[in-house]
Amino acid sequence: MKMARTKIGTKQPKSIGSTQSLSSFVKSICDIMRRSNCASALQYVPELTWILFLRILDAQEARGKEESEAVGAQFTPALRSPYRWQDWAAPYSDKPEHPQADEGKPYGWKRNELFASGDGKLFEFINTELLPMLHGLDIDARTRLPNPTATPKQRIIGRIMTAVEKVRVDSEANLRDILDKVHEIHIDRVDDTHFFTLSQVYEDLLLKMGEKNSDGGQFFTPREVIRAMVHTVDPSLGQKIYDPGCGTGGFLAIAYEHIARKLGRNATSTDIDTLKHETFFGREKENLVFPIALANLVLHGIDQPNLWHGNTLTGRATYDALFANAPQTFDVILTNPPFGGKEGKDAQKRFAFETSSTQVLFVQDILKELSPAGTCAIVLDEGLLFRTNEAAFVDTKRKLTEECNLWCVLSLPGGVFSTAGAGVKTNLLFFTKGKKTEKIWYYDLSYVKVGKKTPLTLAHFGFGKNGEVLEDDALPATLTKEWASEEGNEGKLFPSYARMLSHRGTEEGESRYSWTVDFADKRKQARAEMQPLQEEAAKIREVIVDLKEQLRELKRSSAAKAKIDEMETAIAEKQKSTRELEAKAAEIDAATFDLKAVNPNAVIKRDNRTPEQIIQSIENQGKTVSDALSRLRGLLNQQSPDSQSSLLTSSTTETIRTFPSEEVMNVSLIED
Repeated sequence: MKMARTKIGTKQPKSIGSTQSLSSFVKSICDIMRRSNCASALQYVPELTWILFLRILDAQEARGKEESEAVGAQFTPALRSPYRWQDWAAPYSDKPEHPQADEGKPYGWKRNELFASGDGKLFEFINTELLPMLHGLDIDARTRLPNPTATPKQRIIGRIMTAVEKVRVDSEANLRDILDKVHEIHIDRVDDTHFFTLSQVYEDLLLKMGEKNSDGGQFFTPREVIRAMVHTVDPSLGQKIYDPGCGTGGFLAIAYEHIARKLGRNATSTDIDTLKHETFFGREKENLVFPIALANLVLHGIDQPNLWHGNTLTGRATYDALFANAPQTFDVILTNPPFGGKEGKDAQKRFAFETSSTQVLFVQDILKELSPAGTCAIVLDEGLLFRTNEAAFVDTKRKLTEECNLWCVLSLPGGVFSTAGAGVKTNLLFFTKGKKTEKIWYYDLSYVKVGKKTPLTLAHFGFGKNGEVLEDDALPATLTKEWASEEGNEGKLFPSYARMLSHRGTEEGESRYSWTVDFADKRKQARAEMQPLQEEAAKIREVIVDLKEQLRELKRSSAAKAKIDEMETAIAEKQKSTRELEAKAAEIDAATFDLKAVNPNAVIKRDNRTPEQIIQSIENQGKTVSDALSRLRGLLNQQSPDSQSSLLTSSTTETIRTFPSEEVMNVSLIED
């Protein structure tokens, strides 16, 4: 029996007036997915990714066709009927005003045909026809080799779809609901405003992949941190921008937004083409994340992401066809290497300073791939900065400071990455290749309290959304409250990171939260301390040479064994002394590469009361609590049993407020 035709009208698409309204709209789509075999974000985000991508692709193709026709050029679509969104996914209607495809068929004709054929036909079409065709755009199904006739856009389509083996949603009714809702996004044209709004919503979805310590967290850097890094580096059109471990593509996407905003509405078509096709490059090894990164960049408006799929540190590619036009080195590198990762020997052997630490190897890789005068902004954990007990860590930091000018270290609060499933203490490093590090400017944000419900924002850095320096009244209270309450700061401008950045390395750049380390002088002092140790070691080595010559003479002359043993013991003792002296010199040298941010200007509040005064204060607070409890008992005796519970709750809360927690802490102070 033939099923009834769906009744889908031609209602106007929803207005996307704000990120919030679109976010609610996308959330409703995710709700359908969650009840359809896609319970977690690690399941429904990849599923929504390919569906949303095909919708946006269809809108992009329609716009490209219109623009080509306007200038009399020929347009070659990446997809043809019946594999376009407008054929199999768009809602169908037989009303005259319903949109028509080029062939004269109404939008949704294939979907309607499949629906009329019976249950399961839509799933069958997607799984056995659509997905194999999309996979085959890029990789020949027979040879498993890249299709040489594929266009760049077809390669991107094939790569995004490569992780999709079949539809995960378990009900055709739910799938149709999802398709209907997704179709309402960008139905007329994909303008830049909508792109920006949609990309923000998509970033929120990607964040959910990193919640609750899931594996997705390693691929997500808080976007406000990225924006602060991008505003600091301020990339421009014409530069080649790269992320060697791009994850979901956040650094590249936000760098695109930054440059596009700088170009404004007067950008030429050549500028736009350069920005979309020749500017952004990245590498990512995870099979789950690589197609999501491609889709994320396309959703941001980067038509042709130049991404390489494979292990950056081993150099082994899974798929490199999209990276064919990449340069050997890059002008700007923006990245956040994985925290705590461990690499095998196949990766370690490719680098001068072998170590299993992923971050250390990434820093070495960046030093190779950064162009002369190129700038890098990188997130590194605290351990890499202060560790001086492993040669690879020290040698890598030595190479960094000798080949590059490390001009800023920004100390972030603990907990910044808690939303992405990591509680590591981190820093932002900024360096430019070509000159040695002379002075390092530090800025301390570690005092700011952040958590999942109170994340670090762009305003905490002192930046507005367009990179402007915020006035004090726009800064978060958690940033400025303590500073503003201190005597002597009234009427002064708060020394935010954004405000002080342009003064780094100068007297104007010094504040309670910022300071400069004369790194060249630090190394000079270290060399002065090392010199007498090295000279003494050199003298002992000369003595050892003489002693070894004497030992050879003793052996040639068949001297008594006791004399030979005595000489060998003397040589061994001298060698031990040499090693000890050299080890002390090496420790002094290594200590100069402890780059951890230790704020010399931090205000430490001390309780200068005597133990007797603290005890008296605790006794006073105890009396206050005792009096409050007595009053509470009296009130309870006057109340009925039913009303005692609510009274007890409210009164107990008030009582607790009368006993400051710091007084409890003072007990341990006395004990210490």
